[in-house]
Amino acid sequence: MTVVTEKVNLLGMSRSQLETFFLQLGEKKFRASQILRWIHQRGVSDFDLMTDISKALRERLKQIAEITIPEVIYENFSADGTRKWVMQMPGGSSIETVFIPEDDRGTLCVSSQIGCSLDCSFCSTGKQGFNRNLSSAEIIGQLWIAARSFGSDEITKHRHVTNIVFMGMGEPLLNFDNVVSACDIMMEDFAYGISKRRLTVSTSGLVPQLDQLGEVTDVSLAISLHAPNDELRNELVPVNKKYPIRALLDACHRYLDNLPDKRKITVEYTLIAGVNDQLEHARELVGLLKRLPCKINLIPFNPFPLSDYKRPSRNAVMRFQKVLNEAGYIATIRTTRGDDIDAACGQLVGQVQDRTKRSARYIPVQEVSAGISHFPQDRTAS
Repeated sequence: MTVVTEKVNLLGMSRSQLETFFLQLGEKKFRASQILRWIHQRGVSDFDLMTDISKALRERLKQIAEITIPEVIYENFSADGTRKWVMQMPGGSSIETVFIPEDDRGTLCVSSQIGCSLDCSFCSTGKQGFNRNLSSAEIIGQLWIAARSFGSDEITKHRHVTNIVFMGMGEPLLNFDNVVSACDIMMEDFAYGISKRRLTVSTSGLVPQLDQLGEVTDVSLAISLHAPNDELRNELVPVNKKYPIRALLDACHRYLDNLPDKRKITVEYTLIAGVNDQLEHARELVGLLKRLPCKINLIPFNPFPLSDYKRPSRNAVMRFQKVLNEAGYIATIRTTRGDDIDAACGQLVGQVQDRTKRSARYIPVQEVSAGISHFPQDRTAS
């Protein structure tokens, strides 16, 4: 009877995990850095192309390992240069990943789960419920695909993706181990070399996991606050009933205290017309955050089906920002990007709802793996 052993996917393995893997094969630890460079810096998923590895080892790797990339079933780009990918996972469910180019950076918004169990009232992802956690390979695969989409032979020669935020589908801290492993690969010098200051994990406020995060990594932190008091936050972010605002802010202080350098927490605040966008809310927020080193990111609500919430007027947003700025806070207004392709904040649902949208197209995964660019060159981020 033949026993079929499942192959190990090397895509989601950190350097330490790869070193252990190769030592168990009787190989030297330096093989880990070689594999990391081939996969993540050169975008290669075929062992036969790894020419500085002996043929015997390549043949052995083909028997016991694989480099499996998520399947891209849909991609689209916005008039503002934003890119969105829908990737199908084993089992048939899908996730979405968004790349947002700006003058001085290119930010990739990655998903950590298929769906979400927290059901924040202003976010479309939560309306589909929770399916499962993504593996570290499925998380890092989103970065692999985005980096390769620019068509560069060497991904890190001209780094289009300079910043990464775990603000896509799912609550990152509910997929703790896989998110931390993916962060390790993202920051690895032999992989993508993303700075800890440019890698941000966002949470809705899971206090125990946030304390745990501070013990194992020093990535930047964002909290999805969205309300200045517990009564209102209980409605918008239901997890607040278990971990109220004061407990969350105390955990933020502990996280900052553990960092080796001075940094600020990013406070995300989605402004919803007539719900949390009044001047009294702004003044209450000023008092709430007065002891927390932070910067505030104001996000005008992005409408989606099944929600009755409305986007606030520009004047309401500016008035809210003015109160915060006059109190000494750095409060920025997040520019809505990619809403014409349903790629704006809060709109990710992992579905291709309209396959005939302008500029949408279907890409064979083989072409994505080969690093073929499917976007006009003048839309490439600087």
